[in-house]
Amino acid sequence: MQQTILIAEDHPLIRDGLKALIADRAEWRVVGESADGLEAIQLLHKYEPDLLMVDLSMPKANGIRVIEEARRYSPETRILVLSAHAEEEFIFAALMAGANGYVIKDSENNELVRAIESVLGGNAYLSPSVATEVINGYVRSSSAPAEGSMSTLTPREKEVLQLIVEDRGSNQEIAEHLFISVKTAEKHKTNILRKLNAKNSAELVRRFKSMDVL
Repeated sequence: MQQTILIAEDHPLIRDGLKALIADRAEWRVVGESADGLEAIQLLHKYEPDLLMVDLSMPKANGIRVIEEARRYSPETRILVLSAHAEEEFIFAALMAGANGYVIKDSENNELVRAIESVLGGNAYLSPSVATEVINGYVRSSSAPAEGSMSTLTPREKEVLQLIVEDRGSNQEIAEHLFISVKTAEKHKTNILRKLNAKNSAELVRRFKSMDVL
């Protein structure tokens, strides 16, 4: 049984090249093609293809909107992005929207075939250069201080937290101990609660009672 493919690409030459590539494979069949995002959405509703090949930069509705519509209306459709953009923000936007693969437009035909086979086979596919961007982005996000982490606190905020844990956490006590104003002490406490995702000082005491936070 042939697997159906919908092509959403606004450049005629690229569409023709994709159709020719797909025509060489007996198991694949192009059921529709569109030059803009709105038409792609209409064809998506009409055919519910096995695979949607979509560009991100299209008139009337961009590729992200088309991907999101595919995820809502035809969740079984696999999605392969074919884009000129190799930047991290475009890659992550497409993957977050629901794309299963991302290929750069200047890829060789054999890579396009591998990408289609992989995505139709239920796997993910990223062009090598795209994979590098994804890995670099992950490393950067992993090395950033996580919300709720002690590493997000300033040295002064850690001093305030220590006083709170030692049950000397009233605004007046903090102000006197650190030689700051009561208003500044209150601001530090507010920042600590926000950064550590705590509701109040009592929760901080329970969480850090046995910890040396200085």
